[in-house]
Amino acid sequence: MTNVLQQYFPAIRTQEAIIEEIAGSDRLLNVWKNWNEDQQREFLNFCTGVKGIKVLYDSFFKEIMDPDTAPERLEELLSLILGESIKILKTLPNDSTRIADESSLVIMDIVIELEDHSIANVEVQKLGYKFPGQRAACYSADLLLRQYKRIKGEKGKTFSYRDIKKVYTIIFYEHSPAEFRKFPEDFIHRSSQKTDTAVKIDLLQEFVFIPLDNFRGILHNKGIRNKLDAWLTFLSVDEPEIIVKLMQKYPQFQKYYEEIYQLCRNTEKVMGMFSKELQELDRNTVQYMIDEMQDVIDAQQEDISKKQDVI
Repeated sequence: MTNVLQQYFPAIRTQEAIIEEIAGSDRLLNVWKNWNEDQQREFLNFCTGVKGIKVLYDSFFKEIMDPDTAPERLEELLSLILGESIKILKTLPNDSTRIADESSLVIMDIVIELEDHSIANVEVQKLGYKFPGQRAACYSADLLLRQYKRIKGEKGKTFSYRDIKKVYTIIFYEHSPAEFRKFPEDFIHRSSQKTDTAVKIDLLQEFVFIPLDNFRGILHNKGIRNKLDAWLTFLSVDEPEIIVKLMQKYPQFQKYYEEIYQLCRNTEKVMGMFSKELQELDRNTVQYMIDEMQDVIDAQQEDISKKQDVI
């Protein structure tokens, strides 16, 4: 008996076929044995359609939402998020000295230049920090500075600060920080800098925070209500029954899932992608624990300092 997704996607293979292929290759078998049972089960579940694929994993997202080969997909998503028509001009390389490299808990990030030469940085974070605003501000400032250096270098003496265009920082949280959980009925938070008077100053930096755990709670209660809901469902939900509802209401997503399951037929490539995600998540989890421990140490040092003052 086929599962729900196998009925929609004939490309999905059985668990037996996948395990047989892995067992027939020493290279794949070594990779498989390095995974624990939960990881093996997760891999088989999404390859066989028992569960949907986590589209927000870096490798899968960039395969399906590649702004170079299928820009219209990311353009539509960003247009819905930003509330204006978006056209992608080109993808920008991530700077090797980028602030985010220090320890970001990032699953995926992509930087693009838009048609009006503004820049959008799309990031996904697995674990939200307690104070996400500070980190987002650093990302934004980093991109703004990179743009300033690039344009000033290109224009030389003709450079004007009015040549600098807007920078959008768009962050998806799989597990959002506490700040966002205080607003369970809101799944998108837009922020820009404004004065306390009517004067309009273009301060260039805009932010969008999307706590996907909040969205999933709303989705289960209210269903898919519009196109933005549809996109966020595609990005963040792996329950087959909801995926079927998404495809029935918005058929365009069936094509995207079909591409994913065609990709899953290349076992070696998908195992490599999955291993990369596991390594990144392990690194991020360790960094998160270090950061949490540092918070405890800082709090203890502050307490000791207060007691010393009393003494």
